[in-house]
Amino acid sequence: MIRRVERGMATVEFVWMTLLLLVPFVYILVAVFDTQRASYAVSAASRSAARAYLQADDPAAGEQRARIAARVTLDDQDVDADVAISCRPGPADCLQPGSSVRVVVRTVQPLPLTPSALGDQLGGIAVDSTHTEPFGTYRAGRP
Repeated sequence: MIRRVERGMATVEFVWMTLLLLVPFVYILVAVFDTQRASYAVSAASRSAARAYLQADDPAAGEQRARIAARVTLDDQDVDADVAISCRPGPADCLQPGSSVRVVVRTVQPLPLTPSALGDQLGGIAVDSTHTEPFGTYRAGRP
């Protein structure tokens, strides 16, 4: 009976399998967590901006307060986003009974570890949130 002795390189095989499987998995996990952070930020920003708008005395102050509230919320999560504010049913009806304010916050979350030499937005995941907050039918209108 001939006995064959096999000598393997388990350490080398383990390192290569780790590089081939674990590194992409960690990268995907980091990308998912970054996108979740951006998603939470835009959701919280749209909600807080709409609520801040309705606490103001006039539409101009409301827009300023809403933008400040959105910026504070977005800065808390280190996210840069565009904020759009509109009154429903129309701008003349802002802060009147039965009206509402709609805030849309949008951003593109870049993929992690993308080199800046390849461009600003090599790839990214679009994240947006819309929140509509009613002024209330039985509240007193503001000037």
